[in-house]
Amino acid sequence: MCAPYRHAGIRAVEIGSLMFGGGGHVPDLELVRLAIPRRVYTQSHIDYVIEAVLEVFEKHDTLLPLKIVEASPQLRHFTARLAEAGS
Repeated sequence: MCAPYRHAGIRAVEIGSLMFGGGGHVPDLELVRLAIPRRVYTQSHIDYVIEAVLEVFEKHDTLLPLKIVEASPQLRHFTARLAEAGS
């Protein structure tokens, strides 16, 4: 979740367990939404996003999982505070 932003400044939001989970509910899909400002919808920027996401994916086995430190019941995917599980 934080990896694309830390690596390349690309904002991402999880659409799955964090957004719809809680209360024992497990969503059918785990998706990620990339927030790319429309003013920079150039081919070179999209190529940069693709390259950055691939670089993060290549390192996926070294990334630490995140845990929820604090979250509100409404809009928890926007308001949650997360920390690396190893810290």
